[in-house]
Amino acid sequence: MDAATLRRHARASARVASDRLRRPAFHARLVKYVAGLAMMGVGLAVMLEAGIGVGPWAVFHDGIARVTPLTFGQGLVLAGLVIASLAWGATGERPGPGTVVNMLTIGPVVDAVRASGAVPTPEGIGLGTVQFLVGIAIIGMGTGAYITARFGAGPRDMFMLGLSRRLAIPVRRARTSIEIVVLIVGVAMGGAVGLGTVLFAVLIGPVVQATLRLWGPRTASADGRRGGGPPGS
Repeated sequence: MDAATLRRHARASARVASDRLRRPAFHARLVKYVAGLAMMGVGLAVMLEAGIGVGPWAVFHDGIARVTPLTFGQGLVLAGLVIASLAWGATGERPGPGTVVNMLTIGPVVDAVRASGAVPTPEGIGLGTVQFLVGIAIIGMGTGAYITARFGAGPRDMFMLGLSRRLAIPVRRARTSIEIVVLIVGVAMGGAVGLGTVLFAVLIGPVVQATLRLWGPRTASADGRRGGGPPGS
């Protein structure tokens, strides 16, 4: 066997070994991704039941639930489908497998948790605020897991990134503009707005940044710059 053949065999063996090493890593990332999305669904349910208002996207989805026969989770899924299609058609931002998993996981988890009765509905703004802060912490943990798993952006982040690229504006400005619009539309439909809306706007950024460092120090800065945020929030 000549030297060239030996080198080819060595390269082939290295590729096989590399593939074997990557498979467990892929499965671990997938579990982390789905677990993160599930945590975000739980966090949303906790915030909704707190009764003091929710973040801009959740106000929008709550508004959909109030003016249609859909549940909050169904409204979230429907909005995600429309937004992903809009992002793809208008900005060229293509959805990936992670986008679909994102759309189909969070909404059903929110509905299931709320229907289970496991999350209390506190009386008074004090207990409501405490529960809301717990919800933010859960969403923050889930967002950190979802982003650092690196399976791609959800539909709302797709639209934000596509709009940023198409209009040549910073991601932060694109996100702020979108959230202002959906908040106004959500309020017009009767979505739950209140103290929680302000708390979410102030706290979610620092909480997510902290959890990005916790889940993946090497990816926190890069993914954080992409402006990823909690879907449905």
